[in-house]
Amino acid sequence: MLKTKLVRLLFFMIPFFCISQNLESINNYTAKYPNSDLVRLVNETKIEVFLEDDQIKIKQTSTEENLFLNTSAFQHAKESVSYSSFYELEKIEATSFENVNGKYVKQKVTDFKEKDELNSSFYDDLKSVNFRYPNLKKGSKSRLFIIENIKNPRFLNAFYFGGYYPILKSKLVISVDKKVELEFKEFNMDSLNFSFHKKEKKNKIIYTWEAKDISKIEMENATPNYRNYYPHVIPRIKSHRNKNGSKIKYLEGVEDLYNWYYSLVKGINKKPLNNELKTLVDELVKNKKTELEKVRAIYYWVQDHVKYIANEYALGGFVPREANDVFIKKYGDCKDNSSILYEMLKAAKIQGHLTWIGTRDLPYKYEELPTPAVDNHMILAYKNKEKIYLLDATGRFIPLELPSSFIQGKEALIGKGEGDFEIYKVPVIPAVFNQEIDSTFIRIDGAAIKGKSKMSYSGYAKINLFSRLESLTSKETKDFYVEKLRKGSNKCLLSDIKELNKYSYDKDFDVNYNFILSDYILENGDEIYVDLNLVKVMSEGKIDKKRKTDLEIKNKGISFYFVEFDIPNGYKVDYIPEDATEDIGFASGYIKYKLIGNKIQYEHKLVADFLILKKEMQVAYNKMAKEIEKSYKEVVVLKKIK
Repeated sequence: MLKTKLVRLLFFMIPFFCISQNLESINNYTAKYPNSDLVRLVNETKIEVFLEDDQIKIKQTSTEENLFLNTSAFQHAKESVSYSSFYELEKIEATSFENVNGKYVKQKVTDFKEKDELNSSFYDDLKSVNFRYPNLKKGSKSRLFIIENIKNPRFLNAFYFGGYYPILKSKLVISVDKKVELEFKEFNMDSLNFSFHKKEKKNKIIYTWEAKDISKIEMENATPNYRNYYPHVIPRIKSHRNKNGSKIKYLEGVEDLYNWYYSLVKGINKKPLNNELKTLVDELVKNKKTELEKVRAIYYWVQDHVKYIANEYALGGFVPREANDVFIKKYGDCKDNSSILYEMLKAAKIQGHLTWIGTRDLPYKYEELPTPAVDNHMILAYKNKEKIYLLDATGRFIPLELPSSFIQGKEALIGKGEGDFEIYKVPVIPAVFNQEIDSTFIRIDGAAIKGKSKMSYSGYAKINLFSRLESLTSKETKDFYVEKLRKGSNKCLLSDIKELNKYSYDKDFDVNYNFILSDYILENGDEIYVDLNLVKVMSEGKIDKKRKTDLEIKNKGISFYFVEFDIPNGYKVDYIPEDATEDIGFASGYIKYKLIGNKIQYEHKLVADFLILKKEMQVAYNKMAKEIEKSYKEVVVLKKIK
């Protein structure tokens, strides 16, 4: 009888235990991860590489389970899974588990919708399956189970052990037939406490990586791409042995990657060039004295007239379209633009080279990772007197002498023909080529300052500005200039704004304007105080002390501010501030004053000689900014002549 009562008591207590256990689990995770909406309970992928009819087959199974920690759970209900002809989606199961009175109620997703994805220029025929998890709320769970068949052995995906959310368990298992030679590359794994095991089982080799309790990885504004931080493994199939014992190569080295790329492009543009396009080329190069001038004319025409649109299907993600088709449609992706550039140069009897490259989002090198994962872009290389020019017609207003800013410092795989290629390191353009120069001339008019200014932009500073201006209406452009060119305070009124060389490829862009700055002069008895620090740029350039990640900028650059101030009649200089100079190697700045006749000349220069400001460099940078800021408080003192 006592035993029966005990069983009944335990039976009635089970719901209470479930509720308490679930609440305790959620509360524990919330306390442990206060800045996270969810915790990933399981992040697991199993890859099976096997031989069937002497061909490599790859099946990938992925499982992802999440526990939602707060009321924002519903914001994660919308989900999508990408696939393509390279990644055949065999099965997808999505399930939500709603926490109802301490018990999880299972609800399978039944409504899946497919759509095309057009968001990259090197992605093949990417599609997605879209769905929503039902009834997600605090304490709910979601589970996603996917089976994919990877159709091309060159396209094994990266597996990320950590990421934007905390993860309790990450596991990667790769089972590979012994006749298949597989290699893998680990990235950012030093920051991870993980286990690795390799074992042999019959005709297979099984590799297993496992990590637990992985904290979320902070990503902030202007943080370099997540691939620089997330711990991940990228496997690579080098070759396999067929039934006859012969080696079938896939990606043993860079030459195999290049040979595959070349096999995809060698068959394009076999038809004669469109007559209209040939006539256009002849017109563009007519009267051009040098080959470089001809290349420049053709390159700028393509930038101006062929609109960049990502539009791929299947191998179209890697195969350029016919130059004739690109010319007729006047649009294309990076490969299409390279294709028409190549053929237009060829029509002008100039040799170009199709070139594969990864943007700065991909922190990989060809020798360490000879797979398609190292590339996401195509350009055209042109060589003139041992100098290599990199032509990227997907951009706008890029002069011939500059590569796109987002490939600086990267390796380019330049194709020279079958089996012939070159790896070229793209230079990082020095700061001196990318300048914003502000030249201002002012005089006192009552309590106001009247002046005229000229802003001059070169290099990437000009390209970045053109990109912004091109998207603005006339009204928006005026508002933009009022904000960007303002001097001293918000009482500055601009007038007579004139643009010179707007959208020019090879000339500096100038903006001339007049301004009046009201209530700027401070008088005290027979003294006048004038602040020549009209642009206190460093006050806005400091980095948040709480920042946790590196900071990336588009390009190195120089900002230079020159002010010439007319000393009013009847006054002499009583005080000029001392010069200030700061130099920390990767950045520098100074403020200088000169008295020349009845004028005071002021110079303020800032140099950013870096692309990535490492976390440990940010302290020194802020210290430099703080020292320069001190000089912003200094003013010129004029005294009335008696």
